[in-house]
Amino acid sequence: MPLRGALHYGALPLSSRYLLSPLAGFTTLPFRRIVRRIGGVGLATTDLVNSRALLSRNERTMQMVETHPEDRPFAVQIFGSEPEIMADAARMLLEHGVDTIDINMGCPVNRIAGAGSGAGMMCNTDSTLKLVQTVVEAVSIPISVKMRLGWDSSQLSAPFFARQFEQIGVAAVAIHGRTREQGFGGTVSLPGIRAVVEAVEKIPVIGNGDIRNVADAARMLKETGCHGVSVGRAALANPWIFRQLVEWEQTGSYAPAGTFDERLQLMLQQYTCLEERHGSERAIIRFRKMAHWYLKGMKVPASLRHEFQGARTMAEIEALLERISQQGPQTGDRDALPDMHIPVPNGPLDKW
Repeated sequence: MPLRGALHYGALPLSSRYLLSPLAGFTTLPFRRIVRRIGGVGLATTDLVNSRALLSRNERTMQMVETHPEDRPFAVQIFGSEPEIMADAARMLLEHGVDTIDINMGCPVNRIAGAGSGAGMMCNTDSTLKLVQTVVEAVSIPISVKMRLGWDSSQLSAPFFARQFEQIGVAAVAIHGRTREQGFGGTVSLPGIRAVVEAVEKIPVIGNGDIRNVADAARMLKETGCHGVSVGRAALANPWIFRQLVEWEQTGSYAPAGTFDERLQLMLQQYTCLEERHGSERAIIRFRKMAHWYLKGMKVPASLRHEFQGARTMAEIEALLERISQQGPQTGDRDALPDMHIPVPNGPLDKW
């Protein structure tokens, strides 16, 4: 399939058109580092960062924007509703050495969208354009915006915003092909993403949503004309997906995702990155959430997964990993694990 030329965010060149989406609690520095070691990632973005908390140098927030020489190019996604606060946060990030900044205009969670940030920005045209322009003019690095198709099906405002953002200097737009009203329900609208692509003249549009594998990404690129694809939850299930996408683009085929043993080694690498920063005791606690997805994707029996969640020392972890390695997957082939589905938030949107 013919693809467009190299992807750039303004003057910033990206090594591929495949991006790691920001995911709360998952796109941490250790995960970004191990995904980059596998290869294929054009840009990786942090968890969603509160601009006010950043300016107050909140300890947890400062940890969220930490980076590493392996983690390049590096983007931070910020949210807020006050132009000057957002601009000051952008200036701070520029001093911090960030390569590009993403403004979140898509988060559907009520405490963010209901306060006029995230997807709530789609309901306030003038103030949103002022905020984005203020941030663009505050710093010399590229500014992108990630948004949804609109607040609901009666207000599909993403094409309008994309066109306006391009005129005020935004370097790229990422579009999740659902409305805020949908949350993560239903399916992504590829025609909706295409409408955003057709609304701009030069800046890249990045498609996002329902990308579970290479075939999904290929379909999005073909049917929407988008310039790149941002992958979120599928990367948790298959951190090899970015390398697979680049191989597919270059050769038309790609190697399978990692084997049981390769995933076990990747899991250890990510833990080691955590331990480097936080020490063994805190790293063990922090790693439990990610370890759950690794072990589930590796088809490790629930009893062993439960034991791993209760491990408190490195000796206990090492003993459990040895048992896991010896037992192998509960179902499937040790060298060809099946795809794993990572669930998305559900339930009444106004409760999020």
